[in-house]
Amino acid sequence: MDYNVWLQWHFHPDIVIGVFLLQGGYLLGVTKLRSKYNLAPAVDKRKTVFFSVGVASLYLALSSPIHHLADNYLFSAHMIQHLILLLVVPPLLLTGTPGWLCRPIIRYRLTAYIANWLTRPVQAFAISGLVLGLWHLPQFYNATLTNHSLHVIEHVMFSLSAIIMWWPVLSPINEVPRASYPMQMVYLFLLTLPAGFIGAAITFSPRILYDFYATVPRLWSIDAVTDQQIGGLIMKIPGALAFFITMIFVFALWYQRDQRGEFSPINEIEPPDGDE
Repeated sequence: MDYNVWLQWHFHPDIVIGVFLLQGGYLLGVTKLRSKYNLAPAVDKRKTVFFSVGVASLYLALSSPIHHLADNYLFSAHMIQHLILLLVVPPLLLTGTPGWLCRPIIRYRLTAYIANWLTRPVQAFAISGLVLGLWHLPQFYNATLTNHSLHVIEHVMFSLSAIIMWWPVLSPINEVPRASYPMQMVYLFLLTLPAGFIGAAITFSPRILYDFYATVPRLWSIDAVTDQQIGGLIMKIPGALAFFITMIFVFALWYQRDQRGEFSPINEIEPPDGDE
């Protein structure tokens, strides 16, 4: 059993269809629709690579042996799966999305208003923190492990809230802009707190919080308490580290722009006419 788990890839029609629609819609947008509606003169191939890697990471998180371990054996594997959905997939998708591909969505006043409101740092922080905290409450977390539909809802909410969370730092479009560099630094630091507090609560809990994992077969002689502690540390340390590393990159961009007399992160985004 210890070895066979690494061969357990799962075919879930809903995941395959979702991934196919996401990647297919993107490729359609940057090829035929771009040419037909003259949305942009060219496509930066690096963006296509980033987006495609993001989609592949999404599929990896939801169908690979990571998913099998998460759903049947290890809380710590489930935490790795969640970190991929929160910290890997959304930045890749946003980095790979050309601004001109987003503009048709925010041409309407209502959608533009909603997008701008949701992605302001305060709201983005609150939404992402609330979703993360809610789904890690034992009653909700345990319920997702026995109800597939609820589990799907959880993953969708994680993914959408993570897109909102990363938007103030990685927005691809001027009309729904990134935060200023100083605000990004503060924002990224604050983002370390929810995962840090939740991870610490899980790590130092004197009892098993997620009863489901107390009943499953044990792998590699890892008992349920140790597994829970490892999961809490995974959320706390790599989760915080991802934001601190991003802070370093933001500071480097801020310094480079300051040296050239450019003070806004908007300069990192393609202009409205779609020129690369």
